[in-house]
Amino acid sequence: MAEPWLYRWSRPLMGAIALLGLLLTAYLTWAELTGQTLICPITANGSDCNDVLNSVYGRVWGVPISAFGAGAYGAIAFAALVPLAISGPRRQIDALTWPVLLVGSLIMATFSGYLMAILAFELHSFCPYCLASALFAFTLLGLSLFGHPWPDLGQLLATGGIVVVLTLVLTLGIYSQASPPLMAMGDRQPIPTLNSRPEPGKGWPISTRSGPAELALAAHLQNIGAKMYGAFWCPHCGEQKLLFGQSAFAQIHYIECAQGGHNAQPDRCRAAGLEAYPSWEINGQIHTGLHSLDDLAQLSGYTGPANFRYFHPNLN
Repeated sequence: MAEPWLYRWSRPLMGAIALLGLLLTAYLTWAELTGQTLICPITANGSDCNDVLNSVYGRVWGVPISAFGAGAYGAIAFAALVPLAISGPRRQIDALTWPVLLVGSLIMATFSGYLMAILAFELHSFCPYCLASALFAFTLLGLSLFGHPWPDLGQLLATGGIVVVLTLVLTLGIYSQASPPLMAMGDRQPIPTLNSRPEPGKGWPISTRSGPAELALAAHLQNIGAKMYGAFWCPHCGEQKLLFGQSAFAQIHYIECAQGGHNAQPDRCRAAGLEAYPSWEINGQIHTGLHSLDDLAQLSGYTGPANFRYFHPNLN
């Protein structure tokens, strides 16, 4: 009797999918560690995949979860493809690696399912990169289940149930330990001190992370047509950006006033009659100076969540 085609092709398919997952998660890890902004759609609540990956669920022990995903995909690719490259005692290695493929893909699918639930019910956001990774994980699980003739279905189900439960318990335990300091949004942190020189034309990098309140305020300011005028060399402008965080400030209509700055528009700044940087134009009024997010919320009529993450030590 001929071997089913799925049995013949399950390993190459798993290897190819795992390599795609490895490339995806390696890219996400690189973007996270280098501060790159991912291109992705913005949802109705003003958030996008950058906010998802920068959320409290985006790191474990300070390490991007995409780095753990890259390691998992690499291990699956290795276990799937190594027996294909061996011409000698392949059957024994094949038998040893199938349990690894099954357990590994089950762990990945369970963790991905948990993150999909967080994405839908807590973060209320859309992340195509996360969805692609989840699709890869569940496809690997399907191939590991149906691409190999498992002899004992009862033992397979029992083992799978144990792996799922242990994975969920471990995941919840890890996040319960890692998340509280970040999720205590009422306990604001001071913004970092700008100790370095500004990057020519760009200013200081935005090293802070936006929370839901910052994203909501930024979306509100964008909706009412508010503008921030600034200069790349201006320290208070850099501090204003830090109060918002990287993802939220990306939504702010920012006008660069300094010659030599990125997309500089000095004529617009002169026409606005500015006296100092930063300056905010809100509802037709110019408000000069660095403002706390609470001030900006009051000036703009914002009524959304106000549990902002950061404060400036010299602002009330």
